[in-house]
Amino acid sequence: MRKLRIIEHISLDGVIQHSADDGDFPYSNWTTPYRTPAGLDALTAALGARFDLLLGRRTYDIWSGFWPKAPSSPMADGLNAATKHVATHRPESLEWGPFEGLGPDIVESVRRIKSQDGPDLILWGSSTLASPVLEHGLADEVLLIVYPVLLGRGKRLLAERTPACSFELLGSEAMPSGVILSTYKVAGPLKAG
Repeated sequence: MRKLRIIEHISLDGVIQHSADDGDFPYSNWTTPYRTPAGLDALTAALGARFDLLLGRRTYDIWSGFWPKAPSSPMADGLNAATKHVATHRPESLEWGPFEGLGPDIVESVRRIKSQDGPDLILWGSSTLASPVLEHGLADEVLLIVYPVLLGRGKRLLAERTPACSFELLGSEAMPSGVILSTYKVAGPLKAG
């Protein structure tokens, strides 16, 4: 069975949006000033040598305009080689492959993909998928790449009604830029005291 890992670049106030594709978001590319070779190395190591992607259609469309044209690098090569499992109503319009449309029942499709042999699945940048994946117990780990900024508005990692759950810290690494990479294992329902 494959592991499903959620990876997100996130502000201190929970914003993961990076572009103004939805209108008036004023902070496009807010992570850029904090990117360093050490941070890229840590992220590349966290991804692993081989992985597949679980993407929402908007993230897929944004990435398909960039990554196929990016110069060869461990990150670009890994993303381009990964099978992209895409939540979309228009699978016939997908071009950046290899790819597979998830179909109308996203939760059951993710369960099916997880049950197959293959590399880890990485859910990255798709705010509408993170909540249902956690709600239905499909996520195994969460890697948060936390930036020392407050944005005040933008798409958040999780929907407001995402069920409460707890996590176990597996490790963290602080970058000189102030970025902190923290990896958590999903530990189950929240135990309130």
